[in-house]
Amino acid sequence: MSEQLPTVADRYPAGRAPVAGSVHEAYVAERLAEVGKWGAGTMADHVRRHAGQRGDKAAFVEGNFALTWAELDLLSDQLATTFAAAGLRRGERVAVIFPDGPVVHALYLATEKAGLVVVGIGPRAGELEVRHLLTVSGASAIVTTAEHRGVSMEGLVTQLRSEGLDLTRHFIVDQYNRGAVLVDGVAAEAVTAEQTSVALAGRGLDLGDVYMLNSTSGTTGMPKCVVHNQNRWHYYHGELLKAGRFSADDVFLSLIPAPFGFAQWTAHFSPILLGATTVVMAKFDAGEALKLIESKKVTVLNCVTTQFIMMLNAPAINEVDLNSLTTMFTGGEAIPYKRSAEFEERTGAVVLNFYGSNETGTLSYTTAYDSRDRRLTTGGKVIEQMRVRLFDDEGHDVTAQGGPGQAGCRGPATCLGYYGDADANDNLFSADGWMLTGDICTIDDEGYLAVVDRKADFIIRGGKNISAAAVEEQVSTHPAVAMVAAVGVPDPVYGERTCAVIVLQPGLTLTLGALITHLSDRGVSKEVWPERLEFVSDLPRASGGKVAKAV
Repeated sequence: MSEQLPTVADRYPAGRAPVAGSVHEAYVAERLAEVGKWGAGTMADHVRRHAGQRGDKAAFVEGNFALTWAELDLLSDQLATTFAAAGLRRGERVAVIFPDGPVVHALYLATEKAGLVVVGIGPRAGELEVRHLLTVSGASAIVTTAEHRGVSMEGLVTQLRSEGLDLTRHFIVDQYNRGAVLVDGVAAEAVTAEQTSVALAGRGLDLGDVYMLNSTSGTTGMPKCVVHNQNRWHYYHGELLKAGRFSADDVFLSLIPAPFGFAQWTAHFSPILLGATTVVMAKFDAGEALKLIESKKVTVLNCVTTQFIMMLNAPAINEVDLNSLTTMFTGGEAIPYKRSAEFEERTGAVVLNFYGSNETGTLSYTTAYDSRDRRLTTGGKVIEQMRVRLFDDEGHDVTAQGGPGQAGCRGPATCLGYYGDADANDNLFSADGWMLTGDICTIDDEGYLAVVDRKADFIIRGGKNISAAAVEEQVSTHPAVAMVAAVGVPDPVYGERTCAVIVLQPGLTLTLGALITHLSDRGVSKEVWPERLEFVSDLPRASGGKVAKAV
C-alpha cells in the first residue's frame, strides 16, 4: 500500500490552510506536488552534513564573531531543545526579531529542528508593525535580544500581553554569547546531546512544510505575511548555479536583513547548500562593508542598489583591494546602468540580478554569460518553468505580443501565498491562477524581460517596497492633515524617497519634524516615515475621482 501524501491542510498550522476550493488552494496544491523535485534535505540536514565534513570551517561571520559549521549545528540543536522544553508544540509560530549575525541563522535552524514556524520580523520594524505581524501570524512565542531599537523587549512583551496577545513564552537570546537564553526572565538549563535526541525526535520540518512567515509591503496598508516552504528555495538555488559558477570555496557577503526574501537565498539557503562561508553585518555601513570585502576575501556580494551606490561614494573605495569579488547580485528596483558599469570596472565583478519579489521568487535572471548591456538593462531571460505571462488591464494574455502587460507567473520559485488573508490572496492571483507581480513588463524576441512601469502603488526606496497606502494611512492620523497622497521623488542614491503631499486642516500648520515625532510616538516603522512634505490647497484628481499621482 503506497504512503498517503500530505494534503495542503497538513502543511499548515491547524486552521490556517488556504480557503477550500479557492484559486489559492489550487495553486498551493500545485506547488506541493513538486516537493522534493529540486533537491533533497532540509537546511538542518545540510548543516549537519557540513558539520561532519568541514566542521572547523566558518559558516557565518560577523566582525570577530563566527560560528563554524560544527558550532552552528550544536547551537541550533541546543536552541531547538530549549524551545521544545519550554512546551512549544510542533507547528506553533515563533516570532524572531533579531539583529543580523551568526545567531539569527542558528535561530532559524533551531525553529526548523523543533518543528516550529519562524515569523521573521525585520530589525527596523516599529512597535505598530510588530504588533500587527504577531496578531496576523498568531505567534505564541517571541525570540529577541534584550533590547530592540532601544526599547526593553521584556517591557514590550509585558505590554503586548496586557493588550491580549497570547505570547506564552519570551526567549531572550544573547547576540554573541553562544547558548545564553532567558525563558521569561529565567536562565535556561544547559542542554545535553541525550536531551536533544529525545526532545527533537520526530519534530523537524520537511521541504514541503511551512517553515517561515515573513512580511511584505502591502498595497492597502499594513504588511502581509508571506508563506514559505524550503522547496521553493531549493529550486531558486538550482537557478543560481546556472547564473554563474559558485561553490563551497566562495565567500558570500549579504547586506540585507535575514528575514527578507533576498537574504533568505543569499545568506541562508544557497550558502548552506554550498557549504560556503557567509559574512553578515548587524548594521550596514558602506565603508565597513568595503573593508570586509578586502579582509574576508569576499567573492559574492549581495546588496540592494542603494547599498552599492553608497559603497561607490564612500572614501574607502579608493583604499581597499576588491579584486576577490567575482559577482554582485543586486535588484529590488531598476539597476542604474552608469553606476553598475562603474562598479564592474572598479572591481572586475559582474553585476547580476534575479527579477521577482518576496512572493514570486524569480521570473527571470541575468547570468555571467550575458553581455553588459543585457545584464544592466534587463531582468534577464524568463525562466521556462516559471510559465511567465503578461496581462493587459482587462486580464487578456498579451505575452505573444511581448507586452507591455502586468507580469504573472505560475512556477516552483513562488511562495505559497499570504497567511490567513483570503482577500489579499484574491488580489495576488489572477482568476485563472497566475501569481501577479504588480509590475508592467515587456519580453523581447530573445526572451529577455524588462520592467517598464509599476501597477502597484509602491515607492521603491533603496530596494525596499514602501506601500504608499501605508504612508498615507499613518500620516493622515496627524490632526493637522486633512488629505494626503504619498509619492516617490527621484533620489540619486536611494532611487526614490517618500514625499507626502498634504492638504492641511484650516488654520493649522505642520513641519516634517513634528510629523516624524508623531509617527515615532505611534510606533510606526521608519520605512513609512516621509522624508519630504509638499503642501497644496487640493489634491489633483483623475477621472473617477482618484488622486492623480502622476501629476
